[in-house]
Amino acid sequence: MTVRPEQVKAREYLHDTGTRLTAAKVHERVAAGFAALEAFLDGVTEAEARVRALPGEWSIQEVADHLVETHRPSLEELHDLLAGRRPPGEPIPAGLQSRDPLARPWTELLGELRRLQAEVVTALSEAPEGLNEARAPVVMVINVKEVDGSETPLHWIEELDWKAYAIVFRLHVLDHLSQAKKILKAIQGAGRR
Repeated sequence: MTVRPEQVKAREYLHDTGTRLTAAKVHERVAAGFAALEAFLDGVTEAEARVRALPGEWSIQEVADHLVETHRPSLEELHDLLAGRRPPGEPIPAGLQSRDPLARPWTELLGELRRLQAEVVTALSEAPEGLNEARAPVVMVINVKEVDGSETPLHWIEELDWKAYAIVFRLHVLDHLSQAKKILKAIQGAGRR
């Protein structure tokens, strides 16, 4: 498979903003990303959370459900990496959701998201400074521009050390925070008409 320039750039980014950082800096950046997401979601009502405001997009509740469903196994994989073990099994699927993302009460879903994120932050606060040989396979997804100017998602598996893996938590929540903000803006715009 040919490696695209966007993949090379993503690898360099993860190395520079993850692998090369101190454990304390990784902890700080992940915690800040989680805090930004939680602060935004605190202002979303249950009614707003359930609206699919944009064609082909999830609702904010479905975004939160996706984060809960991916954080659970990611936390287990992080524990393995920190212990110097390769996580067992296949990489976590990119579009993972529960069977019925809208079934849970919004406050319950937010509570679980906060709990999982707090556990990640705690694990990172106790992380050793150095790296070990353990790597985890991660499904990477980035949007790339095609020759015709259109954007398409590019998927591949990347083997990450614990620091780069932890930074993916931050990137993941910030990406979905942007998505949730876009959804809320569309909901609020529709309400003004």
